[in-house]
Amino acid sequence: QVQLVESGGGLVQPGASLKLSCETSRSIFEVNVIAWYRQAPGKQREFVASITPGGWTNYRDSVKGRFSIARDNAENTVYLQMNSLELSDTADYYCNTPATMKPWGRGTQVTVSL
Repeated sequence: QVQLVESGGGLVQPGASLKLSCETSRSIFEVNVIAWYRQAPGKQREFVASITPGGWTNYRDSVKGRFSIARDNAENTVYLQMNSLELSDTADYYCNTPATMKPWGRGTQVTVSL
């Protein structure tokens, strides 16, 4: 049973922006750190960013200053605002709860192409 649902991906050019959404239940949203991960073709899944229930954030070095993670408490949703997208950001993006991993959802595809 999928407990986190990703959306918002698309095909964009370098330098463009996208905003990804991760929707989940209130019971998961309220108590868990929620993180975004990505998996590029032929590569392992990697951590992108995370946010605690209190709003503390953490980012992988390559996205610092370009990506921003935020929580919407009213919507039980975590957003990943991605600006200044680069070709290397092309991947399937997933969200999950790193402390106790849930079954992976379908993810949302982000393609950055000229």
